[in-house]
Amino acid sequence: MHAYLIDPFKQTIEQIELEPTLDAIRGAIGHATIECDEIDDCDDRLFFDEECFIRQQPHPGRFKLDSLPPVAGLGLVVGGGPDEASLASPELSLEELKGRVQFS
Repeated sequence: MHAYLIDPFKQTIEQIELEPTLDAIRGAIGHATIECDEIDDCDDRLFFDEECFIRQQPHPGRFKLDSLPPVAGLGLVVGGGPDEASLASPELSLEELKGRVQFS
């Protein structure tokens, strides 16, 4: 499946290929504990480091997607639900996502 990697350090958003597993998502984000939030009605989700809100992160190093709280570190947009059985490529296009992300 494909996913979109949001890198606030480089201030880039790129499409990547990865296995549809939570372990692959953890590896792409670089942290063992992950959390996710729905970002649209199509079940697309933003996965991020669960401890990003308490982790000290230098600036730049944060991003904001729509009205969600700013996230520190890498984020990954994936389609489907929060469990492995429903992971899929996002329905959102890369260009649509780029228009919804702000780096800080």
